[in-house]
Amino acid sequence: MNWLEHILGNEWKIAPAGGVTGEAYYAKSGDRQLFLKRNSSPFLAVLSAEGIVPKLVWTKRMENGDVITAQEWLMGRGLTFSEMSDPRVAKLLSKIHHSSEMLNLLMRMGKKPLQPEAKMEELRGKAAGFQDRLPALKQVLASLEQFLPEMPDQLLAVCHFDIDHNNWMISQRDELYLVDWDSALIADPAADIGMLLRKYVPYTDWEDWMKAYGKPLNNALLRRIYWYEAARIIMSLRDDNMERKSKELEQLLTEVHKLSC
Repeated sequence: MNWLEHILGNEWKIAPAGGVTGEAYYAKSGDRQLFLKRNSSPFLAVLSAEGIVPKLVWTKRMENGDVITAQEWLMGRGLTFSEMSDPRVAKLLSKIHHSSEMLNLLMRMGKKPLQPEAKMEELRGKAAGFQDRLPALKQVLASLEQFLPEMPDQLLAVCHFDIDHNNWMISQRDELYLVDWDSALIADPAADIGMLLRKYVPYTDWEDWMKAYGKPLNNALLRRIYWYEAARIIMSLRDDNMERKSKELEQLLTEVHKLSC
């Protein structure tokens, strides 16, 4: 942390903020508090300007090319499971998905959209080593193939792709944020929507949640949701999680069957 002390000065107290990468820190000097991160998402400035993450205070480039960002440190907490059903969550996610500024910036950075046809090839390859041991997998792949012609190539947005309740933060001033953007991709918004709805929101509340989001819950959207959810489950398959993933695939098949009838 010597490099941070060099940037901030001796009057700042610095401590690791945890996380997988070990690249995040807290810093405090008197009443001032900052959240510091090395090489965070390049479009953090846009996220800050749109009020999606806490305010960006400054950015510094190091001699070795690393970029250090400092954000306002806010007292708050992560959302609970039940709070993910809140209309405010739906409205903020809709704001993100409809942000042309964020989409244009990611495209200028060279990010390529996640296209269903290309993803299907990847899914076939991933599934090949598990089909003999997972009876439901063949049926799930068949459903993915069936729905593929209905998957829009041009319905693109910036998607977070890690819609965990711990990444949704609410401050003591009752401000809602979505943080940790390292997994962001350009994709169909249904990828984010499905991940959130199926994990956190009772099915009977999906229609109301989508009203808050600003889109109708129809069969076309449901097919896209299940397509991306099936893709997510398949890509997460490992030898040590097959029993759990088999149950997830069977549950998904039950839901998909209602759309195929």
